Amino acid sequence: MEKIPLTKVGYNALEAELKNLKGVERPNIIAAISEARAQGDLSENAEYSAAKEKQSFIEGRIQDLEAVLSRAQVIDTSSINSKVIRFGATVLVADEDDDSERTYQIVGDYEADIEKNKISLSSPLAKALIGKEEGDTAEFKAPSGQKSFDILEVKYI
Repeated sequence: MEKIPLTKVGYNALEAELKNLKGVERPNIIAAISEARAQGDLSENAEYSAAKEKQSFIEGRIQDLEAVLSRAQVIDTSSINSKVIRFGATVLVADEDDDSERTYQIVGDYEADIEKNKISLSSPLAKALIGKEEGDTAEFKAPSGQKSFDILEVKYI
C-alpha cells in the first residue's frame, strides 16, 4: 500500500479527531438512536432518520481516518534544515501581479486547508514551488489564469 505523507501536527490532529469520533460522537449517536426508537413508529420518526444518517457519516469517517492513519508516513518538519522547498516547507511568496504576500505550508492531501494556508502536496501551486529556493520564481496555472510568485522565504517549523 502507498504511504500517505503527513506532518506530525497533521497526524496528531487526525488522531484526535478519530479519538473524539470513537469516544464521544459514536456513544452520543447510539444514545440518540435508542431515544428515537423509544418514541415508537420508526417509519415516521424524523429524529430516528437523522440519527441513523449521522451514524452512517460518523462510521464512514472513522473508517477513513483509520485507513489514513494506518498508512501514514509522519514527517517531522522541524528537524529539516534546508532552503530548498519540499514537503512540510512554510513558504513566504509575493504575487507578481499585485505584490501581495502570502505564506503557505506544503502538507499532505488529508491535512490541506486553504483557510489555514496549508496547501496540498498535489496542488498546482505546491508542484510549482517544490524544488525551488528563496529568490526563485514559481509559475503555475491557476483557475484565474497564469500566476507567478516570487519566493521570499523558506523555513521548516
